[in-house]
Amino acid sequence: MRTFIYADKFFLNSDTKSAGYLEIIDGKFGSYYAELPEKDADVIDHSGKWIAPGLVDTHIHGYKNQDVMDNNAEGLKIMSEGLLECGVTSYLPTTLTSTKELLKDVAKTIGDTYQEVKGAKIQGIYFEGPYFTEEHKGAQNPSYFGDPDIDTFHEWQEASGGLIKKIALAPERQGVKEFVNQVTREGVVVALGHSNATLEEATEAVEAGANVFVHAYNGMRGLNHREPGMVGALLSLQHVFSELICDGHHVHPQAAEILMEKAGHDHVALITDCMMAGGMPDGDYILGEFPVVVKEGTARMKEGNLAGSILKLKEAIKNVVDWEIATPEEAIMMATWVPAVSCKIDDKCGLIKNGRDADFIVLNPDMTLVATYLDGVKRYEA
Repeated sequence: MRTFIYADKFFLNSDTKSAGYLEIIDGKFGSYYAELPEKDADVIDHSGKWIAPGLVDTHIHGYKNQDVMDNNAEGLKIMSEGLLECGVTSYLPTTLTSTKELLKDVAKTIGDTYQEVKGAKIQGIYFEGPYFTEEHKGAQNPSYFGDPDIDTFHEWQEASGGLIKKIALAPERQGVKEFVNQVTREGVVVALGHSNATLEEATEAVEAGANVFVHAYNGMRGLNHREPGMVGALLSLQHVFSELICDGHHVHPQAAEILMEKAGHDHVALITDCMMAGGMPDGDYILGEFPVVVKEGTARMKEGNLAGSILKLKEAIKNVVDWEIATPEEAIMMATWVPAVSCKIDDKCGLIKNGRDADFIVLNPDMTLVATYLDGVKRYEA
């Protein structure tokens, strides 16, 4: 089946195109045409709207009262379906620090279920931990922290069916260099976070192969003029990516702008770090093993610390444009191509490209979401 999407603007692989027609053939992207190539073609009219790739959330713990750590196949399906209303068409379900056994079970459940979800597509698993340090633990349980162990990681990877795409650790743990060398050779991305590492320790991990910083500024040693720390590392090291939570609570817009100016918009991945309360009313929830209170747009632990977020990725792209720290093109890139490239899943998602699955979103010029399409089929309408 061949149809054409008409819109005022298209965020394509190579460039942004003005009004025209995007070809969809049997659920895959075809070519872009400035003029309709055939008279009686089937056209879906999105006049006045913009077409962008489906958003890619590479750090998300839960949504719609479902948590990845619940180890529930049905919960994953509910989460995937719910994410379509966020403009997300691909994501990495993200674990929390826990026991070796539970992490193995969760990895297996996702590996057994990912092809069955009907909503946003699971493109891999992100293990956030458990190789962190206590000074910047955030909402991670320090009783499970330890040094990286390659045999344990291989158990998790085997249980997942090879689906673990990314693992985060603190650079100052023992054996990091050897672990990073090994897993990156196996094609797994290593991220650095929840850490009190010095610039030197962070640099050594990057030299070994790590290339992502977990939610920049949050859960890490800050910038000091005598010890640049983790924030100094992500601002100064080359060829690294930084995750960034742009909800206006985790990071001040001006701090976000500093990172974008220093690293380049093409090295900043917008993420949500969303927990189960995303898409739910204010109230009491659980993140991993910790009680969390959601009110006034934030998720906080009982002592007041931020605990993940309730951010939707569609809100993040609007925020950075409204804050005037990114153009619409840069905002879309930071929520599609950059997260996909940073996690080595850009062969599956993050681009409108001939032959790819026709996963895309329709936006108003004010960056609000109109609709989400999966495989060329409209699956959500605002």
